[in-house]
Amino acid sequence: MQEQYDHSTVEAAVQTLWDEQNAFAVTEDESKEKYYCLSMFPYPSGKLHMGHVRNYTIGDVISRFQRMLGKNVLQPMGWDAFGLPAENAAIKNNVPPAAWTDANIDDMRGQLQRMGFAYDWSRELATCKPDYYRWEQWFFLRLLEKGLVYRKKATVNWDPVDNTVLANEQVVDGRGWRSGALVEQREIDQWFLKITAYADELLEDVQKLEEWPAQVRTMQANWIGRSEGVELEFGLEGSEDVMSVFTTRPDTLLGVTYVAVAAQHPIALAAAENDEALKAFVDSCKNAKTAEADMATMEKRGMPTGAYAIHPLTGETVPVWVANFVLMSYGSGAVMSVPAHDERDWDFAKSYGLPIKQVIAPANGDDFDVQEAPFIEKGTVVNSGKFDGLSSDEAFDAIAELLKSETKGRKTINYRLRDWGVSRQRYWGCPIPIIYCDDCGAVPVPEDQLPVELPPEVTFDDSGLSPIKQMPEFYETKCPTCGGDATRETDTFDTFFESSWYYARFTGPDNDKSMLDERADYWLPVDQYIGGIEHAVLHLLYARFFHKLMRDEGLVDSDEPFTKLLTQGMVLADTYYTENDNGGQNWIAPQDVTIARDERGKATGATLTATGEEVNSPGMSKMSKSKNNGVDPQALIQQYGADTLRVFSMFAAPPDQSMEWSDSGVEGANRFLKRVWRMVNDHVSTGEKAELDTSDLSDSLKSLRQKLYQTLTKVTDDMQRRYTFNTAIAANMELINEISKIKDNDEQTRAVRQEALEIAVLMLAPIAPHIAQELWNGLGNTDTVIDYPWPEVDEQALVQSTVQLMVQVNGKLRGKIDVDVDTDEDTIKALAQSNENVVRFIEDKTIRKVIVVKGRLVNIVVG
Repeated sequence: MQEQYDHSTVEAAVQTLWDEQNAFAVTEDESKEKYYCLSMFPYPSGKLHMGHVRNYTIGDVISRFQRMLGKNVLQPMGWDAFGLPAENAAIKNNVPPAAWTDANIDDMRGQLQRMGFAYDWSRELATCKPDYYRWEQWFFLRLLEKGLVYRKKATVNWDPVDNTVLANEQVVDGRGWRSGALVEQREIDQWFLKITAYADELLEDVQKLEEWPAQVRTMQANWIGRSEGVELEFGLEGSEDVMSVFTTRPDTLLGVTYVAVAAQHPIALAAAENDEALKAFVDSCKNAKTAEADMATMEKRGMPTGAYAIHPLTGETVPVWVANFVLMSYGSGAVMSVPAHDERDWDFAKSYGLPIKQVIAPANGDDFDVQEAPFIEKGTVVNSGKFDGLSSDEAFDAIAELLKSETKGRKTINYRLRDWGVSRQRYWGCPIPIIYCDDCGAVPVPEDQLPVELPPEVTFDDSGLSPIKQMPEFYETKCPTCGGDATRETDTFDTFFESSWYYARFTGPDNDKSMLDERADYWLPVDQYIGGIEHAVLHLLYARFFHKLMRDEGLVDSDEPFTKLLTQGMVLADTYYTENDNGGQNWIAPQDVTIARDERGKATGATLTATGEEVNSPGMSKMSKSKNNGVDPQALIQQYGADTLRVFSMFAAPPDQSMEWSDSGVEGANRFLKRVWRMVNDHVSTGEKAELDTSDLSDSLKSLRQKLYQTLTKVTDDMQRRYTFNTAIAANMELINEISKIKDNDEQTRAVRQEALEIAVLMLAPIAPHIAQELWNGLGNTDTVIDYPWPEVDEQALVQSTVQLMVQVNGKLRGKIDVDVDTDEDTIKALAQSNENVVRFIEDKTIRKVIVVKGRLVNIVVG
């Protein structure tokens, strides 16, 4: 082996070896335990960032370790390739999205390969390719046939710049998450998947996800939001129409003092036709914030409609108000408002002088003034006629029964979860396979005409509309049913559609006959899934939903897609900025800043390297383009090598915690690898391999072997159970320190050192695979380290032959003695009393008692 560690030479040679051996391609093998490890696939932006590096290194370490345990390991990679960013970039750069995406995929594939990730590239897929999305078109039509797909008009968040529908979570401070435009509320035709039909199962099966983080399971359960309540009807004064309302607190029904409806509710729209002020208010609500966090904190505004609702039990009338905190997308778009017992209703009532009527009192009999604050707990019913004195739970049932008997309401279960609107009005997505005929309506595209391909060569104009909406050659067609003129659907699927089943397609991406085949049942469920906490709800919930749909279609035989989930922490880096004239911040890249430090190395200030201008440092934040604090992995690979980057990213923090970027930490990881290289090189230069004879080793060699197998025991647990790769690396570093202390070169010393170095290299192999391969061969092994099994612990080496005991005199440490583990107690007492340092504290004193705590200490009590 070379004397000096040259990462470029080593990594190029080892990657060539892997390529020649097709080392990571796998097939189904029933004789082996399978292990499917998957990291959430990337959007092909064209450039890796440190979040990618960390995420994919975690998955690669797990995959390589499991392979060394003898498992048949699948670790694939693909591209979440559709979506608005590609479309916007194409418009900006005047390049078709398909060409832009393909070029980015090529760039990122090369970057991933340079990191040495053990992917089975034969299974690579891109969601923008027809051979992938034809099967989701096929699946969509199967769901349509089964009644799990429908089309209806829906009020949606509309981004007028990106010209597309946004989910509530994509609206930030009332603006589109990408464009920044004020979001409008529009009613348009949308295709929906009936995820609510699976709400109960999705909620119940959260309990099966025992190896998911508790936080994610809680988020999923809250998102589904099952609630038991009563659906009841308020009449409308002067009309035969009724207004449906769902409430989880029917015990407060007698405290209703007004009804609030959404701005898009028919009552509000009808009233606005004859009221200009109300119409202006309704129009202003088109730009209302819709994320739940915003809804909870925003100012509650409203106007009376002039309409009155009739209370279902008392027959009294209460005013109907339009309120900006009520959304048509939730429930019926109307809520019964009980300000005495709901914070939101109370705030609104106080703002507009509406009555506040108490109908629940504290169960302990204490007084509570609802004019000062709402009483939101359950308690005892008051001011409610014949229901007075009942507990809230008793009143729930009694009022529900009365409403049912009068056909004005019924008990029901409601969900926060809403059906999944999958229509998007943009070009770069999977075409929805529907044809519209004036005579036949919405007609499925026949299976033999799939896929409906997205035209790759398109041009964008200034209208902001999807090009295919302006391409007759795409949308003009014939009705499959009657043969008449018809038009294709020009909406495309939400990109969550593609990412909801990609994990399953990896099991058989070459299948051109069906969506999935028997290979799916061999590999699924995914044993380990890795990705960011930001995907805890939508992506993971949709993937769980899709898996159950595929199960019910007979495509998979499991209930859940991912057995174990790891949500990795963020990568944090220092941030620096200068203030501009208008008080804004100009963010400065860390590499352009010089740090001043005191004699202890503590940072005392920062300046621009080029000009000496002082810069502000607010501390660390997530690496991002907006803060200009990203680090280019490619530059680090060139400077230090992929293994150094892998070691640092695993050593800096446990994978589920945030990792602080440190240039010195990267340099430290590189020094460690160089040290291991030098140690192996120095060792092999002393001669050939020597045979190890453990029957007659010196105490120092026995101690080294004990340390070796203690380390192996710990690292195995860190890698297999705890996923604390940082402590595994730290333990390996300690072991290397211990090996370096053994300086002799006699045959048995060299044999023990050989054993220790080989195991150290094997423990390093999942984390730094390139250097591990070269060191493995340098130590005289001819096979590839990836095919060598994880080492087993020599239990005999862990057995201690000697033990060090602390010697105390009257409870204070005065000396130490080394004894054989089987030394009898009388001998231990004698050795302790004869210890040179101990003698000074017991001479001329009366020894009253000598206490031996086996394996730990001796305490001599003197008087």
